[in-house]
Amino acid sequence: MTEGGKKLARVKNLLKSQVKIGANAQDLDRYAEELILKEGGKPSFKMVSSYYWTTCVNVNDGIVHGIPKKELVFKKGDVVSVDIGMYYKGFHTDTSFTIGLDVDSVTEVFLETGKSALTEAIESAKPGNHIFDISNAIQKVVTKGKYSPVRALVGHGVGKELHEEPQIPCFVSGVREESPKILEGSVLAIEVMYVTGSGEVKLSSDGWTISTADGTISALFEETVAVTNKGPLVLTN
Repeated sequence: MTEGGKKLARVKNLLKSQVKIGANAQDLDRYAEELILKEGGKPSFKMVSSYYWTTCVNVNDGIVHGIPKKELVFKKGDVVSVDIGMYYKGFHTDTSFTIGLDVDSVTEVFLETGKSALTEAIESAKPGNHIFDISNAIQKVVTKGKYSPVRALVGHGVGKELHEEPQIPCFVSGVREESPKILEGSVLAIEVMYVTGSGEVKLSSDGWTISTADGTISALFEETVAVTNKGPLVLTN
């Protein structure tokens, strides 16, 4: 998975340069597939039943699972989230990023908050800790910024399957000791999903796109992280 993660990191970094004003989501998706195939991998998301695209692309109020359509053209002020996974030598890795296109300072602070939350969450991914600790790290940073974590969606384990146990909420739920223990050797797709509004969500008529119910802005940051006896190791960065 280490090798696959490095390959996906390269794909991600090249994709970032193509998220710009005037570009469209379909072209971005096709470029992503081209890059993954060049790396010797396969698009993980195309292995999901009834999903036919390499990426999920969301803009502004879109949170996750957005279909990368040609008519989705990025414009000034947009907040664009891109989620991408790669299957390589029997294992999946998964990563996401969000970019603001010539956004105002308020939105810049919003996006920096998500990056900080992901950093804190990753630091909590240590043997002997609990999933609660990751969730708590995300919630603390997000709510300190006066934003809301998305409660209907979760991060997850990742490996031979794209989505594995344990589930990793972006918010605290239940008692720490009753949440799954973080085990050495496990690999986690840690996701920070948060919004400027209430955090409630709705499903689009396309059957995939999940957006904020109140139309407020959302962002998504994600890395695949291996839990080692020396601490967390980010595979997709």
